[in-house]
Amino acid sequence: MPGSAERDRHHTVIRLLEATGRVSVPDLAERFGVSKVTVRKDLETLERRHLLRRVRGGAIPAPAPDEGSFEIRLQLQVPEKLAIAREAARLVRDGDAIAIDGSSTCYYVVKELLVRRGLVVVTNGLPAAEVLVESDATVVMPGGTLRRSSWALVGDMGATLAGRGRLAYGFFGLRALSTELGLLELSPEETAVKRRLVALCTNVYGLFDSSKVGRFALHPFAESSVVTGLITDAGTPDEEVMAWKAVGVPVQRIPVEPAT
Repeated sequence: MPGSAERDRHHTVIRLLEATGRVSVPDLAERFGVSKVTVRKDLETLERRHLLRRVRGGAIPAPAPDEGSFEIRLQLQVPEKLAIAREAARLVRDGDAIAIDGSSTCYYVVKELLVRRGLVVVTNGLPAAEVLVESDATVVMPGGTLRRSSWALVGDMGATLAGRGRLAYGFFGLRALSTELGLLELSPEETAVKRRLVALCTNVYGLFDSSKVGRFALHPFAESSVVTGLITDAGTPDEEVMAWKAVGVPVQRIPVEPAT
C-alpha cells in the first residue's frame, strides 16, 4: 500500500481528472508542494493501475474496464455512503465478530467502527484493514490475489475460515440488486470472496446508495432468502422498497445530511 501522503495525492489526481478531464505536471507539483519528478512518479503509478493515461505534460482519464477503481468510487455519492455507514455501524457492538467487504461503502463503515472495542473483523479490503490498524480490532484477511483496481484480495479463498465459528454480521456493498437473484457483482473474483463471507454470517446486510437501483450485474453472491436487511439512502424509490418487503427483506432508507 502507498503511504498516506502519496495516497492522498493519488485520490486528488483522480478527483481532478473527474472534474476537469486533464491534469498537468506543473499544476500538480504546485498544488501538492512536491517536485515534478514526484508528480511524474505518481502519474506513472496510476497509469500502471489503468486509472489514467499519461500525455505530454500531464494526464487524462482512462476508460474504466469494470465498475471503476476504488479511488474513484470512494469519491462518488459520499454523503449517501456516510449516512448508510453510520446506520450500519449502529448494529455492531463491542466484541462482535463481523465481515466487511472491500467496497467503498464498507470502507466508510470501518471508519465508523473505530470507536468499538474488541472487534474481530474479517475483510478482503486492504484500505479497510489499514484503517483498522488504528483500533484494537483483530483483523483477519482471507487469502487471494490482489485486484489492483479495488485494492482487495479476490478469488476463491477456499476453506481458510471453515470451522472457526460464525460471524454475527456481514456488511456487503453491491453493484446491483434483484429480488429474484439477490445481491450482485460484476467481477467473478469479487463474487467468489463475497459468497464465502456470506456463508459465514448469521446476519447479512446489503449496503447501497440509490444510484445502484436498476443497474446491471452478472454474478449473484447473496440470495434474497439469506439477506437480513438492506440499508440505503432516501433516494431509493418506494417501489424498490415494496418489492423487497414482499420477499421478506426490510429496507432502511436513511436521510442524507446536506453537504456543508
